[in-house]
Amino acid sequence: MLITADDVQKVILAYKRYSNYHFDDYSEKSFTRRVEKILIDYKLDIDGFVLKIKNDKDFMEQSVKDITVNTTELFRDPKIWQSIKYRVLPRYEEQENINIWHAGCSTGQEVYSMMILLHEMNLLDKANIYASDLNNDVLEVAKKGEYKYRFNMDYLENYNQVIKINPYNFDEYKDVPFDKYFDVDKTKDLMKAKNFLKQKPLFRRQDLVKQENVFYTKFDLILCRNVLIYFNYELQNRTLDFFHSMLFNKGSLILGVHESMLGPVAAKYIKKGVYYLKK
Repeated sequence: MLITADDVQKVILAYKRYSNYHFDDYSEKSFTRRVEKILIDYKLDIDGFVLKIKNDKDFMEQSVKDITVNTTELFRDPKIWQSIKYRVLPRYEEQENINIWHAGCSTGQEVYSMMILLHEMNLLDKANIYASDLNNDVLEVAKKGEYKYRFNMDYLENYNQVIKINPYNFDEYKDVPFDKYFDVDKTKDLMKAKNFLKQKPLFRRQDLVKQENVFYTKFDLILCRNVLIYFNYELQNRTLDFFHSMLFNKGSLILGVHESMLGPVAAKYIKKGVYYLKK
């Protein structure tokens, strides 16, 4: 089903008028694709979609979840995590505290990946872990730290590459069993994060579009991976500027593999391989 630019504007206006969600600055292509999928899935036309946003709060909340993307995995993009391990986190190991924020954390696998890495580096006790997302459902999953084992077992090789192997010295190998951090029940297809991990992060709902600091602190490291690709150029720059204001001096920002900085805000950061250093 193809919709017009006018149709898209009707939907954006409906969200603005009947909810607290603002999609004006989302990527037009991405937003349009997701609206078209909702129309097909719910067998609606644009006018029907707008009416349901207005009159059906449950539908409206579900449609927002359908529009915002939630995909993540353990140690996604292992080369990024190897750089975090050997290039980024060592910058802060002499500090008394390390504040880390996962913006757009989805179901939390990235958060648990970070805590595992910090624990292996003997930094977890001094780290403060913050995580936020727009979607309350995925935050609840993240808080529980329970995942399908068979779905995630494909990513255990990521764990091995980051935790067990030193890419700069292949003679160095740490045999760290996965069950040090997760209890696995293969018959129930379930893996549960250990309690000492689950007790660590502070999860809060946050709409990055509104650029509010819901944690009332600043950060040494911000990870916002594969979120900005769904924003348009103006919102990307506002968000990167917001992150800059939320970082301590010498703070670091990590974006997704296919994300980069364009425009005036790039002058506020120094690119250092896979991460950006606040000027």
